[in-house]
Amino acid sequence: MPKIPDIRHGTALVTGASRGIGRVIALRLAERGWAVAVNYRAARPEAEEVVAQIAQGGGNAIALQADVSLPEEAAALVHRAEEALGPLAVAVNNAGITRDRLLVQMSEEDWETIWSTDLAGPRVLARLAARSMAAAGGGSLVNIGSVVGVAGNAGQANYAAAKSALLGLTRELAVSCGVQGVTVNCVVPGYIVTDATAHLNAQQRHQWQERIPMRRFADPAEVADLVLFLCGRGGSYITGQCIAIDGGFLAAQGAGLDS
Repeated sequence: MPKIPDIRHGTALVTGASRGIGRVIALRLAERGWAVAVNYRAARPEAEEVVAQIAQGGGNAIALQADVSLPEEAAALVHRAEEALGPLAVAVNNAGITRDRLLVQMSEEDWETIWSTDLAGPRVLARLAARSMAAAGGGSLVNIGSVVGVAGNAGQANYAAAKSALLGLTRELAVSCGVQGVTVNCVVPGYIVTDATAHLNAQQRHQWQERIPMRRFADPAEVADLVLFLCGRGGSYITGQCIAIDGGFLAAQGAGLDS
């Protein structure tokens, strides 16, 4: 029988981990025994609060500033994380932004900013993280996508295109890295209770929830639990998968991840 790799411990790098889904993922990974590199772009106090919370629980973490939309900073981030905490066993490409407007009103800067942050940065980080994990005998890379990359959404052509491309990148990396013991998957959240949805008023929330069969938004902890499963022993033979956690949203829209 082949040996099942144990990747439940070691160093985990989470981008965009100062708030929202990334914050909860970082906290949960630390609870399970990983040393966590908490990446942030500008929210230093929030990132340091995450680190402090991990330390209070007996965990090991460090806050690392980097703008992952810049290839040189994304590359340096991996090096700094490993230098501080040791070889990467887990990397979570969570950082992402939106710049929403109708396609006819969208500027080139709107496109380039989203493309750099939501695809180019993850590509650079994924390449370096996968290389490091392969040298160490295995690991887990998880990309955070979006249902918008599957079903689309009005006013989000740039974001939808970047997140759709991330699905393709996930599958290609899984094929390329499997022989080296590196699993690569994409978690595809629907509508989550985070800062990104806090601007919705009661009517807008109701309208969106009516499109979700479970009639509610997800809690970030539900997304984090899926990420933890993929990074642990239970996910050791799962790779190349794009898994929606959306309360049935895509099914209700007639969209799917199997194309």
